[in-house]
Amino acid sequence: MNIDTERLVRWAVGLAFAAASSALWWPVPGIGVHAAVRIMDVADVQGARSNQLIGYGLVVGLDGTGDQTTQTPFTTQSMNSMLQQLGVTLPPGTSMQLRNVAAVLVTAQLPAFSKPGQTLEVTVSSVGNAKSLRGGTLIATPLKGADGSVYAMAQGNLVVGGAGASANGSKVQINHLSAGRIPDGASVERSVPSPVFANALAQLDLKGTDYAMARSVARAINAAKGEGTAMAVDGRTVTLRMPQAPQDRVGFLADVHGLSLEVEKPSARIVLNARTGSVVINEAVTLGACSVAHGSLTVTVTTTPVVSQPGPLSGGRTVQAERSEITVNQQGSALIHLPAGAKLTEVMKALNLLGATPQDLHAILQAMKSAGALHAEIEVI
Repeated sequence: MNIDTERLVRWAVGLAFAAASSALWWPVPGIGVHAAVRIMDVADVQGARSNQLIGYGLVVGLDGTGDQTTQTPFTTQSMNSMLQQLGVTLPPGTSMQLRNVAAVLVTAQLPAFSKPGQTLEVTVSSVGNAKSLRGGTLIATPLKGADGSVYAMAQGNLVVGGAGASANGSKVQINHLSAGRIPDGASVERSVPSPVFANALAQLDLKGTDYAMARSVARAINAAKGEGTAMAVDGRTVTLRMPQAPQDRVGFLADVHGLSLEVEKPSARIVLNARTGSVVINEAVTLGACSVAHGSLTVTVTTTPVVSQPGPLSGGRTVQAERSEITVNQQGSALIHLPAGAKLTEVMKALNLLGATPQDLHAILQAMKSAGALHAEIEVI
């Protein structure tokens, strides 16, 4: 083999290797980057749910930032009740100034399958007029479920992510001081029975109503565990047939949760938050060619105090009045042509051409929807 032939062979082998490598990373037609998701990301096992717990308690040890007992009498009543349980009886008519005590509500989430002795994170929130809970300690507080039974006991030092100071009428505050958290602040006292493993039948509840998703979940499970294992009942429910042996059911659900399935392109949707002005657009939104003009109207009211001074020896009195001036300013906007866009980036570039604020986008998007140029469902929350 001469030198030219050897170079040609090496070049051909390198080209074949490069083609094979590129083929490994070449996207499959019809399958996007976000096409595969796990079943555990789109569905939950019915019965394996958390439960909300709530309790009423007292936070002590505050640095003079507690409740004002004249406006929050329940704080004094709670303190009296706790002292009586500890064997301390106050003389009748005793008035307590509890500047270092605050009445609070304690909330927590009891995860599924929690056992006695395990710990939970709790949130402590003031229900009175306490200025700050920083540096306080929560006294033992029973946490109850919806049935009124005690499922956990909470106690510990609060972690408040804020700071504040006030003096001579001036006040500075960073973040929120009326609520805090206690990591591992509650101990589980009672477990909640779960019907998940009571029999061989289980149910998957989809996180959203989607008939195509329910069908895809059932097909993925049947392909991995055998035909007839799963059946889509409706757009949000998929029934499962688990193994008859109880010791095999945990592994079965673990395998089902880890299965991947291909999801179809989501429906085009735009979510508008009327309170915060937020605008969220998903990747399925498309835009048709249209022209938009949007202007803003600003009304300014200026009030100036005016003093009317009577003449000398007139017997009149000085009167203070107010004079208001109203100015209306309407800013016009040129007609802007927005090109059609089939991708989210193209839609965002077109909307950014308007230079409108999120509040203005609410009106613009709804008008574009009415004109037929915006292909999406608009949801206002």
